[in-house]
Amino acid sequence: MMNTRQPIEYTPIGVIHTPFQHPEGMPIQPSGAAGIRGSIELDPEYREGLKDLDGFSHLIVIYHCHRSEGFDLVVTPFLDQQPHGVFATRAPRRPNPIGLSTVRLLKVDANRLHIENVDMLDGTPVLDIKPAVPEFEPGTPRRLGWLEPSVTEARTRKSDSRFSSDKSDG
Repeated sequence: MMNTRQPIEYTPIGVIHTPFQHPEGMPIQPSGAAGIRGSIELDPEYREGLKDLDGFSHLIVIYHCHRSEGFDLVVTPFLDQQPHGVFATRAPRRPNPIGLSTVRLLKVDANRLHIENVDMLDGTPVLDIKPAVPEFEPGTPRRLGWLEPSVTEARTRKSDSRFSSDKSDG
């Protein structure tokens, strides 16, 4: 049995380029980033791994929230005024600051993926990319917990400094 406290190491495979230099004012979820374009520049050694990716319309991008430092186990998320356990939120400051976004793939150009609906900071390290396949998911979520009354606000709500490790530069 693995010791769960043993460190795990990952090496980024590329970087995400977006128009967002600071967290403040950026979309809080891909649904609020409709039409916002960016790109993923993979390290050239991974280019061959993009073979046949252009047949998919959407990608799941797994990334490291590189500007996130520290975490709190109870947080007040963007879509509520009440504190919740961090694992009941999608807050970026987590014990392991891993982000997950589903984006639209526009084009594959050598080792660059042109994408849309980006809600990440410029320079975000990419850990993995997977094609989004709805039929592979076990089902549509039916219960949304505390998010139920405000989930649609993610389309219009923007980030503020509440999860920034350095409040002065975002």
